[in-house]
Amino acid sequence: MDSRQRILTALDHREADRVAIDDSPWQSTVARWHREGLPEGVSPAEHFGYEMVPISCNMTPRFPVETLEETDEYVIERTATGAINKNFRDFSTTPGLVDRPIKSREDWPPIRDRLCPDETRGNWDGLRRQVERARRQGKFIVFRSAYGYDGLQAYMRSDQLLMAMATDPDWVREMVMTLANLTVEMVKMAIERGIEFDGFWSFNDMGYRNGLLFSPHTYRLTQREADAMVFSFAHEHGKPVFLHSCGNVAELIPDLIEMGLDCLQPLEVKAGMDLIELKKRYGDRLAFMGGIDVRAMAAEDPAVIEEEIASKLEVAKAGGGYIYHSDHSVPKNVSFEQYRRVIELVLKYGRY
Repeated sequence: MDSRQRILTALDHREADRVAIDDSPWQSTVARWHREGLPEGVSPAEHFGYEMVPISCNMTPRFPVETLEETDEYVIERTATGAINKNFRDFSTTPGLVDRPIKSREDWPPIRDRLCPDETRGNWDGLRRQVERARRQGKFIVFRSAYGYDGLQAYMRSDQLLMAMATDPDWVREMVMTLANLTVEMVKMAIERGIEFDGFWSFNDMGYRNGLLFSPHTYRLTQREADAMVFSFAHEHGKPVFLHSCGNVAELIPDLIEMGLDCLQPLEVKAGMDLIELKKRYGDRLAFMGGIDVRAMAAEDPAVIEEEIASKLEVAKAGGGYIYHSDHSVPKNVSFEQYRRVIELVLKYGRY
């Protein structure tokens, strides 16, 4: 089987030759691995045989990107959404939030007016070449976008956004729908130009360590309409839907299944997302991707990660419906040798 066949088989809840593999190491992790044996000029995706290839279009207001401050330790940058972020130079953590362009309703219309579908948002020739190369390699291609709560965090501070969701859900729903409509229209343009892909991938972190960042009721008021529209559009075009949502989002799974979600990722262990329990409860209706604890990857005792992978894959892979991924992204405290062992174990215990 090639990667595309392997992933489609898993999503169809059937057993392939083995569990498919994909992952997301931090930039700082990749830099460490290059120092420890990963060949220069070779990405982890190439070296370890990751099986998904992401593509996308520019979904931002396209404000000028500029560096505002730079030191030996960090970089402060204004992004294409108008946000100002502070990053360590090795990009070893999530960005520090300095400022966001939307602080009240009055700040929204000038940004909304810059979020119209436009053929110049797509690098069509570049995307076509990327897709053709991925097809030759037998990879599974996903179109990625962020339009929900997670997408809005690029425009509003999290505390202000959460308050707005509680006090003015109609406004938040309007913002989410604007980004969702932009997503759908750009996907249409891609399809019309022969940019073929295999699945749709939505980024929307809705949880934290102890549960959801907002109630299921608030989700339904502000984001469910957009998810229902995007999921339905994807399915009309024969594309399964993946959702990346960090933290503990278990409470939303019934809603997501009802709307037709095909695969949930990354199942963050330290937030209480239990791959084995989720598989037992929802595995006949939902595929899972992830759930392998990165803390076990970094353990000095190699038996820890072997137990983590062997015990979870035994349950998760049964009957199909599982794709390997770390439970978030691989941090720089995981050595190249430790991670190479992870992939060896996934290949060993992920075979049918």
